[in-house]
Amino acid sequence: MTDPFKEADATRKVLTVPEDAEGRIDAWLAATLAGDFSRSRIKALIEEGAAVVNGKVTTEPKRKIQPGDVVELALPAPRDPEPKGEDIPLEVLYEDDDLIVLVKPAGLVVHPGAGNWTGTLVNALIAHCGTSLSGIGGVRRPGIVHRLDKETSGVMVAAKNDVAHRHLSDQFADHGRSGPLERAYQAVVWGRPRQLKGTIDAPLGRGNDRTKRAVKREDADDAREAITHYTVVERYMETEAATSLASLVECHLETGRTHQIRVHMAHIGNPLIGDPEYGAAFRTKANLLPEKARAVVNGFYRQALHAFMLQFEHPTSGETMHFEAPPPADMEKLINALRGMDEAGTP
Repeated sequence: MTDPFKEADATRKVLTVPEDAEGRIDAWLAATLAGDFSRSRIKALIEEGAAVVNGKVTTEPKRKIQPGDVVELALPAPRDPEPKGEDIPLEVLYEDDDLIVLVKPAGLVVHPGAGNWTGTLVNALIAHCGTSLSGIGGVRRPGIVHRLDKETSGVMVAAKNDVAHRHLSDQFADHGRSGPLERAYQAVVWGRPRQLKGTIDAPLGRGNDRTKRAVKREDADDAREAITHYTVVERYMETEAATSLASLVECHLETGRTHQIRVHMAHIGNPLIGDPEYGAAFRTKANLLPEKARAVVNGFYRQALHAFMLQFEHPTSGETMHFEAPPPADMEKLINALRGMDEAGTP
């Protein structure tokens, strides 16, 4: 077989698709570059915009290749293949030989990736747990079985051995449909959902920006099932017309898609306060707040979302483990400022 490489250097590979090739571009690249990059790594590179087909950037790993296509793949500079431990404080709720439960603060990235190769939760876990972390999650994600967005705070669990990792991963993949797994979030949103309790069943896929998600039609190529159950817990500055300036909402996930709560709440017209991606258009609503509350809201620069509860089955004992954590100081300050508006109209 003829070598498909027309050019190869440290930062770029240019390949020509042979006559007998077919299938997805990520699968073909993984097979062609066997031993150099995993399929998951190639998929990530494509999604980051590192692949060019016939002169045009493609961010779709499942794009079909055609014989004669010229594929250019930009490769990142070499990095240390294994994250190093870093002395980053952890708020540990529970720990044993199988797992560790902790509260991730807002601003902490879960695992190393583009733009965040150090200073992550994984780096902190390596320093805290040493060699006991599970390796089944991959070199970059040892012990990680689920994630929270960088600016979302809340309860997480990490596995410390492969058996625990598989057991916990299976529970998260099942989304609690046949077991005790449950995840609940607190969100502060603009306005008030029309129904005080409801279910948002709206498939999600990629938005126009490769980092964002959007509600899609069920027949869209990248549509994935996404279901969020919500309950309005508190309403702020409620009127006789059953409207509110803001609300505290509790969300329970039936699926776990990227940005799911943020996109779903924005979809029904109630984006999260502080959300720079899905709620930016609502930021001027802060002008309707009393002065003290307005200052707090304008100073809140992340999505108001906290994973306050996590429940799962212990991988060894079979015991149902239940953990809760109150919202962090910045979100508590936001909630208290909004609550104060209902007391004589000013916080």
